[in-house]
Amino acid sequence: MATNWGSLLQNEQQLEELARQAVDRALAEGVLLRTSQEPTSSEVVSYAPFTLFPSLVPSALLEQAYAVQMDFNLLVDAVSQNAAFLEQTLSSTIKQDDFTARLFDIHKQVLKEGIAQTVFLGLNRSDYMFQRSTDGSPALKQIEINTISASFGGLASRTPAVHRHVLSVLSKTKEAGKILSNNPSKGLALGIAKAWELYGSTNALVLLIAQEKERNIFDQRAIENELLARNIHVIRRTFEDISEKGSLDQDRRLFVDGQEIAVVYFRDGYMPRQYSLQNWEARLLLERSCAAKCPDIATQLAGTKKVQQELSRPGMLEMLLPGQPEAVARLRATFAGLYSLDMGEEGDQAIAKALAAPSRFVLKPQREGGGNNLYGEEMVQALKQLKDSEERASYILMEKIEPEPFENCLLRPGSPAQVVQCISELGIFGVYVRPRTQDLPTSPGYQMKP
Repeated sequence: MATNWGSLLQNEQQLEELARQAVDRALAEGVLLRTSQEPTSSEVVSYAPFTLFPSLVPSALLEQAYAVQMDFNLLVDAVSQNAAFLEQTLSSTIKQDDFTARLFDIHKQVLKEGIAQTVFLGLNRSDYMFQRSTDGSPALKQIEINTISASFGGLASRTPAVHRHVLSVLSKTKEAGKILSNNPSKGLALGIAKAWELYGSTNALVLLIAQEKERNIFDQRAIENELLARNIHVIRRTFEDISEKGSLDQDRRLFVDGQEIAVVYFRDGYMPRQYSLQNWEARLLLERSCAAKCPDIATQLAGTKKVQQELSRPGMLEMLLPGQPEAVARLRATFAGLYSLDMGEEGDQAIAKALAAPSRFVLKPQREGGGNNLYGEEMVQALKQLKDSEERASYILMEKIEPEPFENCLLRPGSPAQVVQCISELGIFGVYVRPRTQDLPTSPGYQMKP
């Protein structure tokens, strides 16, 4: 399923020259990160790591990923509107995972007070790998869906030009012509712009919640620049800034430094270490406001690993998307095996499966941002420690997707061009905007209001 670049990867002298040209083109195109030494400064920057050659995506799987993204948008939105489903699904997790519990507490407070938000915005990214089915055909399998701070739309918009340049240098014009145009930053900005328009105040701004030390700022600036081109202004503030300078008026309109906010776009707030007590208070203030949040707290909860696992249960998709059998079939075709680790026979059986064949599974906590999953012996040791503890409910077990490795040349700042074994991951962005049409169900049970 992956392109074999063959002799190109064996010619060290040619690779070095191509790498120099590729890095220069990446810098010229704006495929940039701030440095780890100067994470708050754009005066000294470097390029974001990338592969020298593009990776093949089978056209049928790309079309499948495009087609199912609208279904995932509808599903995430449906989950976010079903308070009873979220409460029952996360009931065991919030007892053991303090971060999820704090998010859920804000969710409950907002429901109790009454939701002021009238426009809902989702900017999601669904991530996949490709693996061979038992009949030998390639299959698309979802790793996860990101509902908060889904990143790299900006940098991904700039990398096709780099790969086209590399192939053109090699006189591979036919291959260069097959690289598709890719501009997710524009699509993400269009979603924010639509939410801003529906909010209905031409003087209101978009508020981007940023980290103080943000190396990935150029990815975010791409979206900001698209909005500015539409005369929509963005201000960047931290949670601390909101705590000090944010306020709500009697209609729960949000103001920061005296400026009204129409849309809050979170590029922070997805990991526990990003919250102090002050930051939690700021998040609650934002959630109580009538500004469109991307995501609102319910949509962030809809992206948790526990919800992903629960959606794989028989009948769950049908309940959340009634009367849409085609959408249900498309969604289910992308699911890998997902297993609950709640206390009880079901969780015991899942742990036994993983301990019997650890190479087939991955242990996932309720965390975003990468680098949190456990594999192999590390997973085995964790499961042995967790198997008699209720803490295990804060994890899920997932069948490990087995993509086919292939050779490519990886370019990283400070390292020589290096031919390594790679695996492909495909991220598809999805955008939806919805006006509020109904109150959320708060009674027990899963039944959604018609």
